[in-house]
Amino acid sequence: MSFGSVGVVGVGTMGSGIVEVTARAGLPVVACEVSPEALEAARGRVEASMNRALKRGKLDEAELQATLARVAWTVDIDEVAGSDLVVEAVPEALETKLEVFGHLDRLLDRSAVMATNTSSIPIINVAMGMSRPEQVLGMHFFNPVPVMKLVELISTQRTDPAVTDQVTRFSADVLGKQVVTAPDRAGFVVNKLLLPYLCQAIEMYESGHAAAEDIDRAMVLGTGHPMGPLTLADLIGLDVCLMVAESLYAEYGERFYLPPSLLRRMVAAGRLGRKTGRGFYEY
Repeated sequence: MSFGSVGVVGVGTMGSGIVEVTARAGLPVVACEVSPEALEAARGRVEASMNRALKRGKLDEAELQATLARVAWTVDIDEVAGSDLVVEAVPEALETKLEVFGHLDRLLDRSAVMATNTSSIPIINVAMGMSRPEQVLGMHFFNPVPVMKLVELISTQRTDPAVTDQVTRFSADVLGKQVVTAPDRAGFVVNKLLLPYLCQAIEMYESGHAAAEDIDRAMVLGTGHPMGPLTLADLIGLDVCLMVAESLYAEYGERFYLPPSLLRRMVAAGRLGRKTGRGFYEY
């Protein structure tokens, strides 16, 4: 059985993308944020993304309007109560996620599935705060969600295999994503490999080993990457990079997961990358 309706709690950069791909797949979506301002910003991101798709010929005006009509925007989390699947995409802090999941646990029907889009937190740490850990798993999308084809699915030792199978089929057959099954360890597959690379690039830049532009150009032209590591870190968000690196270091204790001091200072200064207009580059 597939899902008939989806809720997304937290519609920042990632959540907005999850709302878009789900609505474009034909499902009604309830999009929930903490404030009217944040909600309006999310609506703007979805509309801007879809207008870009319209200009590229990826959909027509009728499809655009039909997709937007499937989204209900709200600041009241209780409005996701009727959803068969709820995806949480709030900031990367365990306490915040547990608060959201605790509310969902009390709110949703007993058959509903709860997924977290965490980039690095072990899913079991979220699931065991619930009365029904069998209904909880990780569903990690990648930015920008409408473009990136991958979803990492992470089951815990308590996740019902039928739930994993249901979400796997939904991700592939309904959302059109490629699914990778990842272990329930911090960073899963992608970020466990990616963060040491990003941290090393930041350390190279901080030490004066090479200029930011040269580091990025070298990796694009020398290895065929679509963008260099510092550009990628700016796209991800330096605050997210820091939180993921901290989670990985706490899990594995390896020095190459330790966040560089420059990364910490840039986050403290509010230089978070594209979303603030300034990171390693200006936007």
